[in-house]
Formats: sequence, structure tokens, C-alpha cells
Amino acid sequence: MGTSEVATDERGRITIPKELRERFGERYRLVELRDGIKLLPRPDDPVAALRGAASEALKQASMDELRAEGLDEAQEQAGENVR
Repeated sequence: MGTSEVATDERGRITIPKELRERFGERYRLVELRDGIKLLPRPDDPVAALRGAASEALKQASMDELRAEGLDEAQEQAGENVR
């Protein structure tokens, strides 16, 4: 793990070093953070990547159960952010 210093060219492009492209792929999502930006590799098959990362309980859940759980989580997070 390390850091690389890069600069944009005259058109605003950044070149990702070859060894990082070979390790993480060619497609990335640019995420804006409060104090910077972050590049996240995009998997070739995002659905397969999600399935692989899911717990067995999540893999077995129905769409209705997933929606209900998502709504509960969103309401909980919204409540935490309301002052």
C-alpha cells in the first residue's frame, strides 16, 4: 500500500500508474468527500461483486424484506442526522 502523487494535465486528466491499473482495473467511480476526492474501482460485474460480498442471510432475503430493511436503515440514519 502506498501513495502516488499525480497532477492533472491541461485538459484536467489524471494518469493512473500502470501498476495500479493492473491491480484495480480501468474503470473508477469518482467520489466527492467533504475534504477531498476518492477513486473507487468499479467491478466488471457489479451485481456479482455485491452477491459475493453479501452475507448468507442477505442472499436469502426477498425483495420485500430488502426494501423494508433499507427503509428502516434510512429512517434510522435520518434520525441520527436531525438535530
